[in-house]
Amino acid sequence: MNAETRLPSEQRINAEDAARSQRIRQGILEAGNALRARHPWLERHQNAIGMGIFLVSCAAIIATAVAYFQGALAWYVVIPVAAFFMSLLHELEHDLIHSMYFRKKKFWNDFMLAGVWVFRPSTINPFVRRRLHIHHHKVSGTESDLEERGITNGVPWSLKRLVMTGDNMLAVFLRPFETRKMVKAFIKAQGDISPEEKKAIARENVMGYFPLGNLNYLIWHGFIAWHASVFLLGLAGVTLAVPAMAEGLLAFVNFFAVTISAPNALRTFCLHFVSSNMHYYGDVEKGNIVQQCQVWTTPWAIPLHLFCFNFAGTHAIHHFVVRDPFYIRQWIAPGLYPLLRENGVRFNDFGTFRRANRMNEAVAA
Repeated sequence: MNAETRLPSEQRINAEDAARSQRIRQGILEAGNALRARHPWLERHQNAIGMGIFLVSCAAIIATAVAYFQGALAWYVVIPVAAFFMSLLHELEHDLIHSMYFRKKKFWNDFMLAGVWVFRPSTINPFVRRRLHIHHHKVSGTESDLEERGITNGVPWSLKRLVMTGDNMLAVFLRPFETRKMVKAFIKAQGDISPEEKKAIARENVMGYFPLGNLNYLIWHGFIAWHASVFLLGLAGVTLAVPAMAEGLLAFVNFFAVTISAPNALRTFCLHFVSSNMHYYGDVEKGNIVQQCQVWTTPWAIPLHLFCFNFAGTHAIHHFVVRDPFYIRQWIAPGLYPLLRENGVRFNDFGTFRRANRMNEAVAA
């Protein structure tokens, strides 16, 4: 009888998953290496590719805004087109957090991080998110995983969760006490750090949306409140007159909402709906990557994936191997699906909607 056979059943499962993880990692690395061997330019020009995607996306968002201002594009065209390019900026942010571009040139890495935040002001400061995301990789699916818990992972499904999924600010304001507990769990998980460091992390999280997020949500919520009021009063036969001095402000609010806030709201909802449901939570063994994510290949998720670059189809790969940029993960993903299936990664496990993201029914009951 070997050592593995003598292990208690729970530990034996962990050992099996460790072996599965290693096989998956090896397969991902080999697929990435083979792709780079066929296309050497992918590695040779990785910085340029990242910067190119950044510049094209920023230019496209600006172009749609200009076209809308000039009356050349309708709002229902501007919002999805801008949302698509903002989703590319989100993927870039994620790669930049892992230093996949300009690893040795901090200025350009920081420049791009700042740029993707400017065009996605509904998000947390990416320099704050870096700490949250690196921690997410270490503890995905557990109590201190503030990044995923912050976007509603582990919360039972309800109208409240649906609203919080698309609005980062409401995700905080609608559960202030839970958010405070999440931050405390995150700080505690940082280990033996000084009281000053704990306070700094707490301040960092409190101020994570300042100033861009606060301004974005002030305008976005004001836009929704104004137009909802106009609509409801209109049903009652009441017309709201806009004071002349407020016309300019209202025009700016409408313009910003259509070109920045609404596309970000669409992108955020799609990403957070996908991410918060393809990550497991609660009964995940810490560090067991096989248990952290599932893969979605279902056709009904295509409209969501259009605005988060097939996130649930590729993100599990990233948990096993961090090194590859998002476009390479997308390129190699279909060929890796059989390997993931064979080694225990779940596919299209939509029972998690009922189980509040738990892997097993008994835990959620």
